[in-house]
Amino acid sequence: MKNRTYHRVQWGDVVFYAFLLGIGLMPNKSKVIGALTIPDEYFFDFLRGSFDGDGSFYSYFDPRWKSSFMYYLNFTSASPPHVDWLRETLYRLLGVRGHISKMGGKGEERHLIGNLRFAKKESLLVMNAMYSTPCPIHLSRKRLKIERALRIVGKSLSVASKNLTK
Repeated sequence: MKNRTYHRVQWGDVVFYAFLLGIGLMPNKSKVIGALTIPDEYFFDFLRGSFDGDGSFYSYFDPRWKSSFMYYLNFTSASPPHVDWLRETLYRLLGVRGHISKMGGKGEERHLIGNLRFAKKESLLVMNAMYSTPCPIHLSRKRLKIERALRIVGKSLSVASKNLTK
């Protein structure tokens, strides 16, 4: 394994860097990022990228009830204020609330981690908004996992839905 090749992408555009700083991103942002100033028209593209990086989707049959298929969409951040901002923005744009849980770290590096979770109906609204453009850039493995789970309950992502914001 010593001869493995690793790829890295690096931007050297000063104007782009200044733009990212201007909307609220910063170096080493994980624990300190808060609200970002992203125009509503680009928010769901941002959210899709956030999901691809720090989000998850899982589904299962609930053993307590026959034919009860559960699915959840999650966004996780080491910055609870960022998770709060995501929730507020999604409520403003889609009317979804989700559920926030905060977990503590261990040892000297103790830091809260925020998790914003959406179940069934609300998760479908958020997922449809994230994938509302016909050819978005996304991690195909995450989208395929969502599509497979939704087929179990006879649902699908509606790519044609353009105007999902209130």
